[in-house]
Amino acid sequence: MISSIKIYNIKIQEPAATIADIAVTAVCFYAFAKLSKLKSENLSIKHFNMFFLTMGFATLFGGLIGHAFIYALDFTWKLPGWLLSMVSISFLVHGALLIIEEEFSELLIKTVKIVNISLLIFFSSLTIFNLDFFYTTVHSTFSFIILILPLQLLIYLKTKNQFNFLILAGIVTTAIAAYFFNSKISYNQWIDYLTISHSIIAFSAYIFYLAFISFLQTKKLSAKEETIPEIIL
Repeated sequence: MISSIKIYNIKIQEPAATIADIAVTAVCFYAFAKLSKLKSENLSIKHFNMFFLTMGFATLFGGLIGHAFIYALDFTWKLPGWLLSMVSISFLVHGALLIIEEEFSELLIKTVKIVNISLLIFFSSLTIFNLDFFYTTVHSTFSFIILILPLQLLIYLKTKNQFNFLILAGIVTTAIAAYFFNSKISYNQWIDYLTISHSIIAFSAYIFYLAFISFLQTKKLSAKEETIPEIIL
Protein backbone atom coordinates (compact mmCIF):
# COMPACT_ATOMS: atom_id res chain seq x y z
CA MET A 1 0.00 0.00 0.00
CA ILE A 2 1.36 3.40 -1.01
CA SER A 3 1.32 5.82 1.91
CA SER A 4 0.26 9.43 1.53
CA ILE A 5 -0.61 12.48 3.59
CA LYS A 6 -2.35 15.77 2.89
CA ILE A 7 -0.99 19.17 3.87
CA TYR A 8 -3.37 22.05 3.13
CA ASN A 9 -5.21 19.74 0.73
CA ILE A 10 -1.99 18.99 -1.15
CA LYS A 11 -1.42 15.27 -1.42
CA ILE A 12 2.11 14.09 -0.73
CA GLN A 13 2.71 10.48 -1.70
CA GLU A 14 5.29 8.35 0.10
CA PRO A 15 6.21 11.19 2.51
CA ALA A 16 8.82 9.22 4.47
CA ALA A 17 10.66 8.20 1.29
CA THR A 18 10.47 11.80 0.10
CA ILE A 19 12.04 13.04 3.35
CA ALA A 20 14.78 10.40 3.08
CA ASP A 21 15.55 11.55 -0.47
CA ILE A 22 15.70 15.17 0.66
CA ALA A 23 18.10 14.07 3.42
CA VAL A 24 20.42 12.69 0.72
CA THR A 25 20.06 15.99 -1.13
CA ALA A 26 20.95 17.93 2.02
CA VAL A 27 24.11 15.87 2.59
CA CYS A 28 25.18 16.23 -1.05
CA PHE A 29 24.54 19.97 -1.20
CA TYR A 30 26.41 20.40 2.10
CA ALA A 31 29.40 18.55 0.66
CA PHE A 32 29.16 20.55 -2.58
CA ALA A 33 29.08 23.83 -0.66
CA LYS A 34 32.13 22.83 1.39
CA LEU A 35 34.16 21.68 -1.60
CA SER A 36 33.11 24.70 -3.69
CA LYS A 37 35.10 26.84 -1.29
CA LEU A 38 38.24 25.23 -2.63
CA LYS A 39 39.26 27.53 -5.47
CA SER A 40 41.19 24.91 -7.35
CA GLU A 41 41.84 23.56 -10.82
CA ASN A 42 42.41 20.10 -9.31
CA LEU A 43 40.41 17.68 -11.48
CA SER A 44 39.65 15.27 -8.63
CA ILE A 45 38.06 18.12 -6.66
CA LYS A 46 35.97 19.10 -9.68
CA HIS A 47 34.77 15.54 -10.25
CA PHE A 48 33.86 14.94 -6.61
CA ASN A 49 32.10 18.29 -6.57
CA MET A 50 30.08 17.33 -9.63
CA PHE A 51 29.28 13.98 -8.03
CA PHE A 52 27.70 15.70 -5.03
CA LEU A 53 25.92 18.33 -7.13
CA THR A 54 24.37 15.87 -9.57
CA MET A 55 23.49 13.34 -6.86
CA GLY A 56 21.88 16.13 -4.86
CA PHE A 57 19.65 17.11 -7.77
CA ALA A 58 18.99 13.45 -8.62
CA THR A 59 17.60 12.71 -5.16
CA LEU A 60 15.76 16.04 -5.06
CA PHE A 61 14.00 15.18 -8.30
CA GLY A 62 13.53 11.63 -7.10
CA GLY A 63 11.96 12.70 -3.84
CA LEU A 64 9.68 15.46 -5.11
CA ILE A 65 8.84 14.21 -8.59
CA GLY A 66 9.53 10.49 -8.35
CA HIS A 67 7.69 10.00 -5.06
CA ALA A 68 5.80 12.95 -3.59
CA PHE A 69 3.96 14.17 -6.70
CA ILE A 70 4.38 11.38 -9.23
CA TYR A 71 0.64 10.68 -8.99
CA ALA A 72 0.02 14.00 -10.76
CA LEU A 73 2.67 13.44 -13.43
CA ASP A 74 3.51 11.01 -16.19
CA PHE A 75 5.79 8.12 -15.20
CA THR A 76 8.48 9.44 -17.55
CA TRP A 77 9.08 12.26 -15.05
CA LYS A 78 11.07 9.73 -13.03
CA LEU A 79 13.74 9.75 -15.73
CA PRO A 80 15.57 12.98 -14.73
CA GLY A 81 16.35 11.62 -11.27
CA TRP A 82 17.39 8.22 -12.60
CA LEU A 83 19.64 9.63 -15.32
CA LEU A 84 21.24 12.22 -13.04
CA SER A 85 22.04 9.52 -10.50
CA MET A 86 23.92 7.56 -13.17
CA VAL A 87 25.82 10.68 -14.22
CA SER A 88 26.74 11.31 -10.59
CA ILE A 89 28.11 7.78 -10.14
CA SER A 90 30.22 8.25 -13.27
CA PHE A 91 31.68 11.44 -11.79
CA LEU A 92 32.50 9.52 -8.59
CA VAL A 93 34.23 6.75 -10.53
CA HIS A 94 36.29 9.23 -12.54
CA GLY A 95 37.19 11.33 -9.48
CA ALA A 96 38.32 8.28 -7.53
CA LEU A 97 40.42 7.15 -10.51
CA LEU A 98 42.17 10.51 -10.74
CA ILE A 99 43.34 10.14 -7.14
CA ILE A 100 44.89 6.70 -7.59
CA GLU A 101 45.92 6.81 -11.27
CA GLU A 102 49.63 7.12 -10.45
CA GLU A 103 49.50 3.71 -8.77
CA PHE A 104 48.49 1.86 -11.94
CA SER A 105 49.48 1.70 -15.59
CA GLU A 106 48.27 4.42 -17.90
CA LEU A 107 46.61 1.79 -20.11
CA LEU A 108 44.57 0.37 -17.22
CA ILE A 109 43.37 3.78 -16.06
CA LYS A 110 42.42 4.81 -19.61
CA THR A 111 40.57 1.52 -20.07
CA VAL A 112 38.58 1.98 -16.87
CA LYS A 113 37.71 5.56 -17.87
CA ILE A 114 36.46 4.38 -21.26
CA VAL A 115 34.42 1.59 -19.64
CA ASN A 116 32.98 4.13 -17.19
CA ILE A 117 31.69 6.36 -20.00
CA SER A 118 30.52 3.37 -22.03
CA LEU A 119 28.51 2.00 -19.10
CA LEU A 120 26.89 5.40 -18.58
CA ILE A 121 25.82 5.66 -22.23
CA PHE A 122 24.68 2.03 -22.44
CA PHE A 123 22.60 1.91 -19.26
CA SER A 124 21.22 5.42 -19.72
CA SER A 125 19.93 4.32 -23.13
CA LEU A 126 18.38 1.17 -21.68
CA THR A 127 16.75 3.19 -18.89
CA ILE A 128 15.27 5.68 -21.35
CA PHE A 129 14.00 3.09 -23.81
CA ASN A 130 12.57 0.75 -21.15
CA LEU A 131 11.55 3.32 -18.49
CA ASP A 132 12.85 0.93 -15.86
CA PHE A 133 14.85 1.79 -12.73
CA PHE A 134 16.38 -1.70 -12.87
CA TYR A 135 19.01 -0.54 -15.37
CA THR A 136 19.96 2.35 -13.11
CA THR A 137 20.67 -0.06 -10.27
CA VAL A 138 22.67 -2.33 -12.58
CA HIS A 139 24.76 0.65 -13.67
CA SER A 140 25.52 1.51 -10.04
CA THR A 141 26.40 -2.11 -9.25
CA PHE A 142 28.80 -2.39 -12.19
CA SER A 143 30.38 0.98 -11.38
CA PHE A 144 30.96 0.24 -7.71
CA ILE A 145 31.84 -3.45 -7.84
CA ILE A 146 33.82 -3.58 -11.09
CA LEU A 147 35.27 -0.10 -11.60
CA ILE A 148 35.87 1.28 -8.10
CA LEU A 149 36.13 -1.54 -5.56
CA PRO A 150 39.00 -3.69 -6.99
CA LEU A 151 41.46 -0.82 -7.51
CA GLN A 152 40.60 0.89 -4.22
CA LEU A 153 40.93 -2.42 -2.36
CA LEU A 154 44.34 -3.11 -3.90
CA ILE A 155 45.62 0.32 -2.86
CA TYR A 156 44.16 -0.01 0.63
CA LEU A 157 45.79 -3.42 1.20
CA LYS A 158 49.08 -1.91 0.12
CA THR A 159 48.99 1.45 1.93
CA LYS A 160 46.19 1.25 4.55
CA ASN A 161 45.27 4.74 3.37
CA GLN A 162 42.24 6.30 5.05
CA PHE A 163 40.87 7.64 1.75
CA ASN A 164 40.71 4.16 0.23
CA PHE A 165 39.24 2.73 3.42
CA LEU A 166 36.44 5.33 3.45
CA ILE A 167 35.71 4.79 -0.24
CA LEU A 168 35.38 1.07 0.48
CA ALA A 169 33.18 1.86 3.50
CA GLY A 170 30.98 4.01 1.26
CA ILE A 171 30.64 1.16 -1.21
CA VAL A 172 29.72 -1.32 1.54
CA THR A 173 27.16 1.11 2.95
CA THR A 174 25.67 1.59 -0.51
CA ALA A 175 25.51 -2.20 -0.91
CA ILE A 176 23.56 -2.44 2.36
CA ALA A 177 21.12 0.15 1.04
CA ALA A 178 20.77 -1.86 -2.17
CA TYR A 179 20.06 -5.00 -0.12
CA PHE A 180 17.17 -3.34 1.71
CA PHE A 181 15.85 -1.90 -1.58
CA ASN A 182 16.02 -5.13 -3.57
CA SER A 183 14.72 -7.26 -0.69
CA LYS A 184 11.89 -4.78 -0.08
CA ILE A 185 12.42 -5.05 3.67
CA SER A 186 9.91 -2.74 5.38
CA TYR A 187 8.93 -2.00 8.98
CA ASN A 188 5.50 -0.61 8.14
CA GLN A 189 3.79 1.38 5.40
CA TRP A 190 5.61 4.54 6.48
CA ILE A 191 9.08 3.17 7.16
CA ASP A 192 9.31 1.01 4.08
CA TYR A 193 12.22 -0.30 2.03
CA LEU A 194 12.43 2.98 0.10
CA THR A 195 12.75 5.04 3.27
CA ILE A 196 15.29 2.67 4.82
CA SER A 197 17.49 2.33 1.72
CA HIS A 198 17.46 6.05 0.94
CA SER A 199 18.31 6.92 4.55
CA ILE A 200 21.32 4.61 4.35
CA ILE A 201 22.36 6.27 1.08
CA ALA A 202 22.40 9.63 2.89
CA PHE A 203 24.93 8.14 5.30
CA SER A 204 26.87 6.67 2.37
CA ALA A 205 27.08 10.08 0.67
CA TYR A 206 28.54 11.57 3.84
CA ILE A 207 31.14 8.79 3.99
CA PHE A 208 32.22 9.64 0.43
CA TYR A 209 32.53 13.27 1.52
CA LEU A 210 34.72 12.27 4.46
CA ALA A 211 36.80 10.13 2.09
CA PHE A 212 37.59 13.08 -0.13
CA ILE A 213 38.35 15.36 2.82
CA SER A 214 40.72 12.64 4.05
CA PHE A 215 42.46 12.71 0.66
CA LEU A 216 42.84 16.49 0.82
CA GLN A 217 44.27 16.34 4.32
CA THR A 218 46.68 13.56 3.38
CA LYS A 219 47.96 15.40 0.33
CA LYS A 220 48.09 18.72 2.20
CA LEU A 221 47.31 20.73 -0.87
CA SER A 222 48.98 24.11 -0.69
CA ALA A 223 47.32 26.74 1.48
CA LYS A 224 47.79 29.15 -1.40
CA GLU A 225 45.44 27.08 -3.48
CA GLU A 226 43.19 25.29 -0.98
CA THR A 227 41.51 25.68 2.36
CA ILE A 228 40.59 22.29 3.78
CA PRO A 229 36.98 22.19 5.05
CA GLU A 230 36.64 21.21 8.69
CA ILE A 231 35.18 17.74 9.13
CA ILE A 232 32.04 17.80 11.25
CA LEU A 233 31.13 14.31 12.45
